[in-house]
Amino acid sequence: MDQSLTRADFLHHSTLDTRWMDNDAYGHVNNVVYYSYFDTAVNRWLIEHGLLDVAHSPAIGLVIETGCRYFAPLTFPDRITAGLRVSKLGTSSVRYEIALFRNDEDQASAAGHFVHVYVGRDSRRPVPIPAATRQALTALQVTP
Repeated sequence: MDQSLTRADFLHHSTLDTRWMDNDAYGHVNNVVYYSYFDTAVNRWLIEHGLLDVAHSPAIGLVIETGCRYFAPLTFPDRITAGLRVSKLGTSSVRYEIALFRNDEDQASAAGHFVHVYVGRDSRRPVPIPAATRQALTALQVTP
């Protein structure tokens, strides 16, 4: 993913607020916090669509890979819009792409990816993505 990404490149948007503690000694959001924003955007979408019950879902998505490219700093008290889309949907895995937009800016400040592999809650072995989840993820899917 590159710096030319705009809000229009994403099929779902959610708002996140930076927190005072997100800033580091250099006066901007620390790089590790971006991964927390990614995690929040993905899991919020799953929960809001009734696809994840954190305590009871028989199949859960475990993160196996993440990555991020940074283009412009975020800082407290920015309001962030997280753009979300699906770039790959396999049998038991899904690759989300997320971009973070600062305040009302249209260009991404950061862009990354987040891969879930679905596993049985108890077995921790790969399982097919549940049918309802697959159907919802298909609506977020973009062609490469």
